[in-house]
Amino acid sequence: MDLDLLGKLCETPGVPGREERVRRLITKSIKGLFDEVRTDPMGSLICTRKPTTPSKPRQPTRVMIAAHMDEIGFYVRHVDDKGFVWINPAGGFDARNLFSRRVLVCCASGDYEGVMNPSGKPLHISTPEERKKVPETTEFFIDLGMDAKSVQKKVTIGDFVVMHEPFIEQPRKVVSKALDNRVACFVAIEATRILAKRRTQAARHRCELIVVFTVQEEVGLRGATTAANSVGADIGIGLDTTLACDTPGIGETEWVSAHGRGVAIMVQDSSMIADHKLVNDLCKVARTKKIPYQRCILPRGGQDGAAIQRAGSGARTAAIVCGTRYIHTVTESIDKKDLQGAIDLVAAWLPTVK
Repeated sequence: MDLDLLGKLCETPGVPGREERVRRLITKSIKGLFDEVRTDPMGSLICTRKPTTPSKPRQPTRVMIAAHMDEIGFYVRHVDDKGFVWINPAGGFDARNLFSRRVLVCCASGDYEGVMNPSGKPLHISTPEERKKVPETTEFFIDLGMDAKSVQKKVTIGDFVVMHEPFIEQPRKVVSKALDNRVACFVAIEATRILAKRRTQAARHRCELIVVFTVQEEVGLRGATTAANSVGADIGIGLDTTLACDTPGIGETEWVSAHGRGVAIMVQDSSMIADHKLVNDLCKVARTKKIPYQRCILPRGGQDGAAIQRAGSGARTAAIVCGTRYIHTVTESIDKKDLQGAIDLVAAWLPTVK
């Protein structure tokens, strides 16, 4: 695995609607892997590999794999007279995870490091009741450490903000902000690289493969919806993260997935019920290739596969996901074995599609 690429993907800023930096990095990273690469009007990157073994006389099965490029973040909504920057969320945050964070404010004039905190009193002068209050995300502001005139000159309403934390590699895990969902972009790239390196045509794929790096998933599967209607897939795979709650304070019945048990195959979430035959096919490939896997159900939350499933006249769809601890924080964590399993499963399944 090229974990240097994963680190670059995670550290590149890109909130819903402002994914262009991530798109540029992916475009550079996939040179030579696809026959056609185009960007649709919303900004999704649509990458097509033609069948290596033509399916005659019928048209080849069209497979769309979706991996979203955006990360949760903020937009600047106001700069006050003192130079404090006020923000509006783009994606779902738990405000308890936002206290005392380093952020990057991305502007036309450059990127500026800042610190984010909620309005209110510090510990030393607050009452016990005030310390119990969890603020709303709109109560957070950013201090750029500049005088007010400088901030007002550099920062504009509509500039975007991301968390500013490094990608780190632990002995068994990778940890970063934006693993949701740069890890899926990484899986799609790495699996396609494996296909491209295979010597025999049969070991590559007989289907028409369209990998779409989508935009604005975190605010309602928006990019996947338009892209899926354009592609018209027969089969869809949503690549994403899912909860891994195998941590203290959470009962085993609520784990969804567990670290180290393998790539997860999503049966149901709140956006999609997967095609059961497709789920069984994925599980069969995993067993045959001795790829550790787990089946999972997510009670709340969705992913781009749902948009593929409902596009046009519909598509058989499932989701391949990586169990992620501490999701939607700057400490998102994925087991490296589970990550490798996701890559291996995608690369092993595609040649079986007829």
